[in-house]
Amino acid sequence: MPVKKLNEYLNQNKINFTTIAHPLAYAAREISHVCHIPEVELAKTVIVFASNKLIMVVIPSSKAIDFKSLRESLHENDVTLASEQDFLKKFPDCELGAMPPFGNLYNMEVYVEKNLAKNKEIAFNAGTHTEVIKLAYQDFERLVHPKVITATTH
Repeated sequence: MPVKKLNEYLNQNKINFTTIAHPLAYAAREISHVCHIPEVELAKTVIVFASNKLIMVVIPSSKAIDFKSLRESLHENDVTLASEQDFLKKFPDCELGAMPPFGNLYNMEVYVEKNLAKNKEIAFNAGTHTEVIKLAYQDFERLVHPKVITATTH
């Protein structure tokens, strides 16, 4: 079952979503394969520091962060990848590295890669390494209000 906070939030907002259970997997490519979800629809949540503030950047799992593009999109010179230890306490209900892209539930700003925002649906870790949630991108956008940016190379 997805983390309680996320599950309750989606249900309270009457969001149609699918939970897909899968064997233990950490790598996005592996999750995409076992869940039969295209990598461009599987969202990867990356935590970065932007001027010493933790923010959430959501990108397609098939891509990597391009820090030059990210700095330009955020209008910040100081943007660095956060270590897992830096944000471990921010997501107490999630397995390490499996946090869902709902920064609004964790008091974090959310930025989403423009190519991911073009998808009809997205899928993402549900707070565990054994489940993903799939829902309409439009519902994600309505609930999270992410800022759409360029954060990867194309």
